[in-house]
Amino acid sequence: MNPLDIPILLSGSFGELRSNHFHAGIDIKTLGKEGLHVFAAANGYVSRIKVQQFGYGKAIYITHPNGYTTVYGHLGKFANAIEQYVKSIQYKKENYATGNLYFKKDKFPIKKGEIIAYSGDTGGSGGPHLHYEIRNTATEHVINPLLFGLKVEDTKAPVFQALKVYALSSDARINQQRKSYQIPIKSIGKGKYTAGRITASALIGFGVSVFDRFNKAPNKNGIYSLEMLVNGKRFYYHDVETFSFAESKFLNLHIDYEHFKKYKRRYQKTHKATSNTLSTYEDLINNGKINIQKNLNYAIEIIAKDFEGNLSSLKIPVAGKESNAIFTNQKDTTAYNVIAKNFNKFKQQNVTVAFPKNTFYEDVYLDFNVDKEIAKIHTPTIPLDKSFTLTFNVSKYSEAEKQSLYIANVEYPKYPRYQYTRKKDSTFFITTKILGNYTLLSDTIKPTIKLLYLQDQQWISNAKTLKVKIADIDSGIKNYRATIDGEWILMQYNHKKRILTYNFSDKKLVGSKHIFKIVVSDNVGNTNELSATFFKKQIN
Repeated sequence: MNPLDIPILLSGSFGELRSNHFHAGIDIKTLGKEGLHVFAAANGYVSRIKVQQFGYGKAIYITHPNGYTTVYGHLGKFANAIEQYVKSIQYKKENYATGNLYFKKDKFPIKKGEIIAYSGDTGGSGGPHLHYEIRNTATEHVINPLLFGLKVEDTKAPVFQALKVYALSSDARINQQRKSYQIPIKSIGKGKYTAGRITASALIGFGVSVFDRFNKAPNKNGIYSLEMLVNGKRFYYHDVETFSFAESKFLNLHIDYEHFKKYKRRYQKTHKATSNTLSTYEDLINNGKINIQKNLNYAIEIIAKDFEGNLSSLKIPVAGKESNAIFTNQKDTTAYNVIAKNFNKFKQQNVTVAFPKNTFYEDVYLDFNVDKEIAKIHTPTIPLDKSFTLTFNVSKYSEAEKQSLYIANVEYPKYPRYQYTRKKDSTFFITTKILGNYTLLSDTIKPTIKLLYLQDQQWISNAKTLKVKIADIDSGIKNYRATIDGEWILMQYNHKKRILTYNFSDKKLVGSKHIFKIVVSDNVGNTNELSATFFKKQIN
């Protein structure tokens, strides 16, 4: 059943293209509100609960006797019995994050339609909504929830935005040139699109930027399937019916990753890279790569469908024409030749990079340079399969200076991003899957703390919550600890608004005079604290 008691409108579809992964569920709109009832979709039991600052935020996993597990994420609050249990764990650990809590069948049995939680905006949510998943319990593969009878009104066909054609072999030519092109397209109505005629030779492939919309919702969503026909014969097909979390990272090979990193537009390729082992592909001929022969004409058709079967098609005429142009490859002169199957380690000045075997999907000449304290590790336009280690030698700094130093990604110099920096004697290091520019930065500024709706020595008898705003302009907030009268209290952190909230219903206060204290630390150890006295009568 629908996990909400309102009509389903989606802000995110299953298998949608996200950052480094495919979307594993559907995002159901909650009318821009929090606190809507969330219902169990079927009989079962709560098998797992996880509360974390990012990711799914507050999440419930319900295992069902038919072999499936449903997942409900970004929740604001659990149903009473579950909420009390989770809070008891949080207070015992004195930590908002619970880690994974696993349960046997008899702990929290659930009936279909039972209220299990209330919708929210916790974790990595971009706004109030319910993230809803269905998984195969045995394999943990995620499955499109719309296959289970959930109905979303959709009569709109997908929309093609743009087309690219790629030269896929050294002798390939497109319009007499050895490069990839963006090809203009136009809509001729009723879900039909055409592209201008191109000439080509040897091995080529295509990619499309395409999205779908549901009725009554303006946002752009992902499509369900993509197909390519060459002279009426299927060369390529994929759909988003099911996939595993382990293979979701291959999204970066499924799309034109370089174009996305440069221009923020995702092209889904209709040809498959050798290293791409996604299980969503079917009926591929030559991995979707087309070998264009001289003097032959090709009718290429790319078809995009949504879950309801609404389709749009894009037709591309291709003429086989041998190129007379002479091209010579410019030899790469970089000294850092990465052999993908080998362990690779390079050093310049005070910086060392180490790439485990098969970090890269293919061999590459690495652009590695250290200039003015900035380490350039190629450009972030190549996807990586594994993390590499970046190490800075910091022996020239004093102990006091080391304390405030951290490694930052400075791809966008105005907006440096703290990287989890591990410090060991004279070396600092990080592990990351993102190439680009990195440097050492110093943070000597304490986090800021501001009471909201409360002043020292104030009576707040009618207040239901206590709120504090915290921020750090450099390395960012690492942790915080709040107490009332010396006892730890649970404050939920909305990192988007930078607001911590304590609910007075958590504990019964003794007396009317109370001391609130909070200590906040950033990622290099700068610490700030604030204390305030407030008065509150107990209201029954």
